[in-house]
Amino acid sequence: MHNCATVGCALRARAKHFVTMLQVDAQSSHQTDVAIVGCGVAGLTSAIVAKTLGLEVLIVEKTRYVGGTSAVSGGAIWIPNNPHTRAVGIEDSDEKALQFLDQVVGNRVSAELKRAFLRHGQAAVSFLEAHSDLRLAARAYGPDYLSELSGASVGGRLLDPLPFDGRELGEAFEHLRPPIPEFGVFGKMMVNRADIHALLAAHRSPRAAWHGLKLLARYWSDRRRGYSRGTRLLLGNALVARLYKTVRRLGIPVWRDTKALELRTQDGRITGLDVERDGMRTCIAARHGVILASGGFPGSLALRKRLLPESPDLLSAGPPENTGDGIVMGEAAGGGVAQSNSNNAFWSPVSLSTRADGSVARFPHLMFDRAKPGLIAVNMQGERFVNEADSYHEFVKAMLGRGGGAPAVPAFLICDSTFVAKYPFGLVPPGRLARSRFIRSGYLITADAIASLADKLGVDAQGLAATIERFNVSARTGEDPEFGRGKSAYNRYLGDETHKPNPCVAPLDTPPFYAIKVLPGDIGTSCGLTINPDAQVLGADGQTIPGLYACGNDANSVMGGEYPGPGITLGPALAFSYAAARHIAASAGKTTDRAS
Repeated sequence: MHNCATVGCALRARAKHFVTMLQVDAQSSHQTDVAIVGCGVAGLTSAIVAKTLGLEVLIVEKTRYVGGTSAVSGGAIWIPNNPHTRAVGIEDSDEKALQFLDQVVGNRVSAELKRAFLRHGQAAVSFLEAHSDLRLAARAYGPDYLSELSGASVGGRLLDPLPFDGRELGEAFEHLRPPIPEFGVFGKMMVNRADIHALLAAHRSPRAAWHGLKLLARYWSDRRRGYSRGTRLLLGNALVARLYKTVRRLGIPVWRDTKALELRTQDGRITGLDVERDGMRTCIAARHGVILASGGFPGSLALRKRLLPESPDLLSAGPPENTGDGIVMGEAAGGGVAQSNSNNAFWSPVSLSTRADGSVARFPHLMFDRAKPGLIAVNMQGERFVNEADSYHEFVKAMLGRGGGAPAVPAFLICDSTFVAKYPFGLVPPGRLARSRFIRSGYLITADAIASLADKLGVDAQGLAATIERFNVSARTGEDPEFGRGKSAYNRYLGDETHKPNPCVAPLDTPPFYAIKVLPGDIGTSCGLTINPDAQVLGADGQTIPGLYACGNDANSVMGGEYPGPGITLGPALAFSYAAARHIAASAGKTTDRAS
């Protein structure tokens, strides 16, 4: 009797709560054709395509910023055989690209999905350049990361966004997620590789000095006008800004500071989602579909422990707000999460430093130090374990022992005084004054002798001494017989072309010596909801969930957990966000002639 009464009370309370929620929803509701969760490149692209094809669109974004991981990225887009390839004198083909992908990805991803990536990616570039403010240029020389494999290319597949004047956004400029401060000058002025080379050579070249002066003049002009940072936008910030300008021009509403809570389902079809906005739960009825593009789960401890047990801590350069909301909602609606990836993250070694405001900088060692001559990476035994000039993804795979070797966690990057005088070393720019600050903070470890450095690092001193002695013998003639550093086109691309005979190899023989501790981190997650070639989310049974789509890092990577070239996150993001919007438009009876 008591149990029945308790159950009855519980049911009445639950019914009352349900009625209350219905009343709230009735008071707080919104209707649209397509609801998009996330405002990075994938979300912005799908919104532009859907709106251009005649659909009403709404974007919800959890943070106050637009851009997500895309805004803090290098902005590179990898799409083989794209519309700009031939303009830079490169001959490419889908067959050549598929040959390359088959070697790297294997059967972790279906041939159908790989072909869809190429087809949709090429079409997305043409569509966006015709209907948006996006402008791209192919990089004539930009090798695939695994450039030694057949089907690889040394150029043409990589697209870069053209620089953008942020002042064109007006007050919406402040909506853009700022880039990682450690990648800029003064933490607020964006620079690209050409700018960095000019700034480093300013004392040697009048032309470089003039280039640097123009950059600084523009930056200080922006700050005097009241901008929070420089408005000359490059890389991922330029990419996002160009797409966001189009979204605003098309009148697409973007609800910032709005958290997606759960998907709504009726008769097995996704009909909308609930969000929290201004402290109120609001129902968004989506007549034709919901697109999940919330950026993966680099900031979720729970999902990292489940899907990234080898790196469960928050060691990601991605935004901490990217906590897998789209993936969680998709799973709750019956979507399946991929199980066959070789890696569930896009790996990068990271070093940690405390900023002046007390926050932790997770600096990804992508391209500025590891490939330069005069640096090696060692494990706790003082031994090298990897070709330091290989891609950041391959570097961490070696740290984790994925190549068959013993794990190397933590690892240490080691160089000498000749190196730090010429090249950036992690967060440390060339120059004695900056170096002193990082030594005081403990980020940069230094010693006058290798044995002393080993003691400070806790590394085996005899092992480190033997490693450096052995490395130096071959390095003096530009050789690396142990790992073949500098042999691949990608290695040489990131080396120092002025250093002969090998742009990636030089001895470490000029004290004092320096070291930075690195850990296995990431620049985003690659594991996500399984999709078909139209970006429809698939259930565990392989059947589509009507009305539900995923793209960007909410969708499982078409690369199956590998990282064959620069821009293999943003390339598929464009491709499958375009595919999702086009499929929704076709299902809604809209003409898709402009998207063919």
